[in-house]
Amino acid sequence: MERLTHIGSIIKKKSVDIKKSRIGLGFEKLDRDVFNPEDAYDFVAESGVKWARLQSGWQRTEKVKGVYDFAWLDSIVDRMISIGVEPWLCLCYGNELYSPAAKTIFGAVHVMPLHTEEERTAWVNYVTAVTTHFKGRIHYYEVWNEPDAGTTYDPTAVQLAEFTAATAKACKTGDPTCEVLGLVTFEHNDFNEEAARNGILEHLDGVTYHAYYDPINGISDDFWKARYNFYRELCRSHGKPDMKIIQGESGAQSRSDGWGSMYGAAWTKAKQAKYLLRHLITDIGLGVEFTSYFSCVDMAEALSGIVGDSASYRDYGYFGVLGANFNEDGRPIGTYSPKPSFYALQTLTSVLAEDYEVCELPLEGIVMESRRLLDRDLVFNACEHYGFRREDGSCALMYWKAANILSETYEGTISLRIGDELAGKKIKLVDLLNGKVYDLSDTMTAEPGLLTNIPVMDVPLMLMFDDFCDWERIN
Repeated sequence: MERLTHIGSIIKKKSVDIKKSRIGLGFEKLDRDVFNPEDAYDFVAESGVKWARLQSGWQRTEKVKGVYDFAWLDSIVDRMISIGVEPWLCLCYGNELYSPAAKTIFGAVHVMPLHTEEERTAWVNYVTAVTTHFKGRIHYYEVWNEPDAGTTYDPTAVQLAEFTAATAKACKTGDPTCEVLGLVTFEHNDFNEEAARNGILEHLDGVTYHAYYDPINGISDDFWKARYNFYRELCRSHGKPDMKIIQGESGAQSRSDGWGSMYGAAWTKAKQAKYLLRHLITDIGLGVEFTSYFSCVDMAEALSGIVGDSASYRDYGYFGVLGANFNEDGRPIGTYSPKPSFYALQTLTSVLAEDYEVCELPLEGIVMESRRLLDRDLVFNACEHYGFRREDGSCALMYWKAANILSETYEGTISLRIGDELAGKKIKLVDLLNGKVYDLSDTMTAEPGLLTNIPVMDVPLMLMFDDFCDWERIN
């Protein structure tokens, strides 16, 4: 970026200052009480996200049969609302009062109440109580979490369809105005197809899915697109073409020694920030209702813990946009530390706040000689790119080279011919990692209607045509 002139920075907006956004943050695992939310709220408020995914914690809420204590969840929901963030709730997991397996599994993770009439009835009663209690505060309810995870306790697709139908009915009994989300799957297309054939979509207002990486081909922007397109086609082919689709959980670690999805890979804080930007922009560019980055804070994964054995859930996942240290019990301690991914998230939420349309902009890639490369430009169509337009005519182009996040870095140039709609607009370039705003050099804008040898990297940059978002000049 040394060829450019740094002239200002994006104004970072708090969540409470943003009325509308498609960007959310994961605030999961408080059903297992693995971190103190009080230490995170100020950061969430500063992040600019508008959605927070919570987990309902049946076992934490109903400790005596038929008695529901929502105090712990009330405090989280109410605090989120107070800082301008809309909570949405994943209804999970099991309860040892009704399911014997839950007595040994920390948090009753994946123990679905399927097998006895008492389990099924208790679950319906619990869900009805949840939606009744939170009516007016929570609008979206999600049925279970990753039922295709491959654990001993996962349902079949047929069982999931039946369970979803019963859960959705209970949700609407408690709050007829709420919307019910389902599937919540992360990989298995055959499982989703079978659930759809058994009528699961008939009971849903929207579909959620998780998309970390392709177990065969690794991380790629194409994989994220393929996951969205799969669910869109699934809904269309089963008579629900307008079904809302939400990317409900995906993220990356910031170090290589953590557990959880993609564990052991060569993660760094910089790679995590690239993953966050590329994934969220892709989701929004495709048309998700909203997208959720996992997660807010580094914490124990707590997916296969054994009750009474704290060592079994001191399995830290470093997915947080906030870093943490841990005590001997596996809980984060001290002050959280924002990572580069946090600042990237702040920039993106501020840039993509309020109303805009995703669109094709009148830009044509051309290949020119590039002194920067002692070669020729990268072909523009070899870049991932998404256009955005506001009602006032201001536009933005977010673009990047889809190099392998774990093994490659890229810095090159592209050249673009500008269509009439964009001619005459003031052009700035924004580094989405940190929100810095730059003027292009004279050599890049010397020829009218042409941008020559502008930067392209493996992390998203943004061309801003007029003031697409709020920014301030440096003194």
